[in-house]
Amino acid sequence: MSADAARAAEFLSQLAVPARLAAFAELVRRGQEGATLAELAYTLDVPIQEAGNLLARLAGAGLATGTGNGVYRADASVLREAAQAVDRAQPIAPLLADFPQLRGNFAHGRLSSLPPTMSERYHQVGELFARFLALDGPHTEAEINGRLSAVTDDVAGVRRMLVETGWLERDRAGTTYGPGNRSPS
Repeated sequence: MSADAARAAEFLSQLAVPARLAAFAELVRRGQEGATLAELAYTLDVPIQEAGNLLARLAGAGLATGTGNGVYRADASVLREAAQAVDRAQPIAPLLADFPQLRGNFAHGRLSSLPPTMSERYHQVGELFARFLALDGPHTEAEINGRLSAVTDDVAGVRRMLVETGWLERDRAGTTYGPGNRSPS
């Protein structure tokens, strides 16, 4: 696991505790105004000591900051930065740099939608996945499915699209696939 992924996992584990999530949400809601320990305890209907523990955990994880005057503020930017770092670590991310027009079809490194028609983008998605698969010979359907499942939930749809666009060839039995006649540029 990369350091960025580990950091994102730590943020999520901190926010997986309902009381911490509620405290963080309240701090986000209050924005730059922030909240004192007493205000947070009152709003969340918890004892001051528990509110202090919640804020200490959030501050320790870097999700909140405290000031000398006792005001705490959420730092939601760390969540955005962690999410962006995890997105950059996805296996398709380096290839998407060559296909900026397709970024809207992906969310967090996974295909979220195929172009609706056999347009130019349909062929571009095919080329992107052909590059991702980087097939050097025949592979079983299970191998192709395993590779595609890293970046899409619709494995069968993407595999079919790759065959339709000529980036992937299927044998007559439909059990073995290999690189198609097209070659990525």
